[in-house]
Amino acid sequence: MPAILVLAAGASTRLGRPKQLLVYQGQSLLRRAAQTAIAAAAGAPVVVVTGAQHEALLPELDGLPLTVACCPDWEQGMGASLKFGMAALRSLCSSWSSVIVMLCDQPHVTPELLLQLAEAHTATGRPIVATAYAGTHGVPVFFAAEALPLCQQLPDSAGAGLLLKQRPELVATVSFPAGAIDVDTEAQYAALLAGE
Repeated sequence: MPAILVLAAGASTRLGRPKQLLVYQGQSLLRRAAQTAIAAAAGAPVVVVTGAQHEALLPELDGLPLTVACCPDWEQGMGASLKFGMAALRSLCSSWSSVIVMLCDQPHVTPELLLQLAEAHTATGRPIVATAYAGTHGVPVFFAAEALPLCQQLPDSAGAGLLLKQRPELVATVSFPAGAIDVDTEAQYAALLAGE
């Protein structure tokens, strides 16, 4: 199974409070994402990249078999967090050859979905497998070894989505309609809770 990177470094400026700590089905979004990653990783490394809310997030990750890496350049954007997380993974364990990148604000991500991404890579041979929802391709996304150097070339301000747009010929997809449900605003959080 690939290593898994959970990006949770943002300041949640649109929401006005840390989205990582919002509670859904009795757990914070961050702990839910971390446990999903651990279940899917099946012993492979899991790294959670923090930034803006580092100290506030640590209690949510307490006792979980993962590594927390605080990105000093989180304000530069998602690309900075992504590259920092990959460097943290490399320093932990040089033997991993592929990685799944996920966020903590997509509460419907499951271990089964993450496994599907790795299976789609095996089935198609494509070095990138993205989830497809709401007319776009996005995270969670799988990167095979040959795609990792492309991640390192991303500008700090851009996330994996830029790479998916730039190199569509490398990308296979797994349908994930619920990927469109994320939490950036109070209205989206209220809608999520209403659908519980």
